[in-house]
Amino acid sequence: MVRKSFLSYNKTIWGPLELVEKLYPEAEEIGASVRDLPGLKTPLGRARAWLRLALMQKKMADYLRCLIIQRDLLSEFYEYHALMMEEEGAVIVGLLVGLNVIDANLCVKGEDLDSQVGVIDFSMYLKNEEDIGNKERNVQITAILDQKNYVEELNRQLNSTVSSLHSRVDSLEKSNTKLIEELAIAKNNIIKLQEENHQLRSENKLILMKTQQQLEVTKVDVETELQTYKHSRQGLDEMYNEARRQLRDESQLRQDVENELAVQVSMKHEIELAMKLLEKDIHEKQDTLIGLRQQLEEVKAINIEMYQKLQGSEDGLKEKNEIIARLEEKTNNITLAMRQLEQSDSDLLTQTRTIAMSLVKCASSDTQDQYKLVKDISF
Repeated sequence: MVRKSFLSYNKTIWGPLELVEKLYPEAEEIGASVRDLPGLKTPLGRARAWLRLALMQKKMADYLRCLIIQRDLLSEFYEYHALMMEEEGAVIVGLLVGLNVIDANLCVKGEDLDSQVGVIDFSMYLKNEEDIGNKERNVQITAILDQKNYVEELNRQLNSTVSSLHSRVDSLEKSNTKLIEELAIAKNNIIKLQEENHQLRSENKLILMKTQQQLEVTKVDVETELQTYKHSRQGLDEMYNEARRQLRDESQLRQDVENELAVQVSMKHEIELAMKLLEKDIHEKQDTLIGLRQQLEEVKAINIEMYQKLQGSEDGLKEKNEIIARLEEKTNNITLAMRQLEQSDSDLLTQTRTIAMSLVKCASSDTQDQYKLVKDISF
């Protein structure tokens, strides 16, 4: 019992067989080969081809077992009381395992699987009581039946070849008409191209004549320009030699100026080094002055101490006065020496500063003059 579809009764078995590809991956090859077979137009023909390929693979029982197990999917195609939905379906699938023993070699290509199989008349194969003893007649009947079957098979094959030849003839006629149309279009294109070629040749001749005239005119102009160039080349060579000589002299002068500049720079470095040495000497003298001032402070402290002792002792006043006088003399000498040193240091510092400033000014003026001279030479 086949279930109803949305539009009409679904009377094909191809629908359930397509589900086998989803349930059994090895069946994808059969489905793809069935879809690629030429001449199959109906689902029934595809189902017949699929069954033949499954028999040749010896896996029909395995494929149908997958369908029997998934009964919820079969419910889309069969009623609940159909044979495939009952337990008898599993039994039938089990019996199909015996087909694996047979080595089937069935023809699939070139077969008319879409048309209905003719009804075979088995009445001639049945035995009659009157013909039991007539063996010769039975032999003749079997021979006639064999010839009939051979003729029918031959007729079927011829029909299939005729239909295929008709289809080929139609396709060839269509391709012939297309080729005729393309040939006509190609001829028209060839005529147009020939006309364009003739026109282009005429234009090419005109262009060649114009270009030849232009080449002659340009040739005369080039010859005149070449003569003028030769005359001007001599003057340019003389100017080039003069400019080269001047450049050589200026480069020599520039080298001399650069050497003098290097000497001035070395002198400037020596002056800077002398300034640093003078500053160092001044710092050392300042340190000695600080030491002398400390000694003077100590002497003053001693004088104050001795003066205090002098007030306390009247007996040794004279001696202490002499000592104080000596100490005061020493202090006066030390202060005089310190003042002389400070005066000499200040004079020496001012002299060195004036000398350094004069030397720096002279060096800077000389370097500026030399830079100006180098710039003028470079320009």
